[in-house]
Amino acid sequence: MLFRTFEREAFHLEVQDSYHTPEESGPFQLFLSGQPDDLAWHKPWLDLIREVTTSGKRVTRARVVTVPHGDYTRWGLTVAEHNIAAGEDIRWLPRHLIDAADLTTDDYWLFDNERVVFTIFEPGGQFAGGALTTDPVIVAHCRAVRDRVWERAIPHQQYRASDHVTA
Repeated sequence: MLFRTFEREAFHLEVQDSYHTPEESGPFQLFLSGQPDDLAWHKPWLDLIREVTTSGKRVTRARVVTVPHGDYTRWGLTVAEHNIAAGEDIRWLPRHLIDAADLTTDDYWLFDNERVVFTIFEPGGQFAGGALTTDPVIVAHCRAVRDRVWERAIPHQQYRASDHVTA
């Protein structure tokens, strides 16, 4: 598993406005109905992030989102608080602040600036698998996309306090 073997940094770019993964459907419905969530479904991820970040590795995530936010993004803003507490650095980029040509079509993870894993989703948002590459041209492109997005993206707490959240 790359999350246990990367050495320095893992970066995740998310470009979809919603995802429909089975493990999130129940917690998402709780959010929509205003009910509390014990986050048991999220604990394995949070534990992994704590483990890797306390060992000195960095985990960053940028989410490109449409404004005004849909329900999934609003939920993501609340869940992100837990990811950040576990050690992730999360930033948000309103979609209208970047040209679509400056992004990738698919989400991806970039590990140590050397390996890219594209996370592939069906049109409805269901996870369909991943594709790993070390092709230097693709990796360089993903690094450039990361750099453009990260430079423009707004740190989580600043984003929560901004007009974008209420727009």
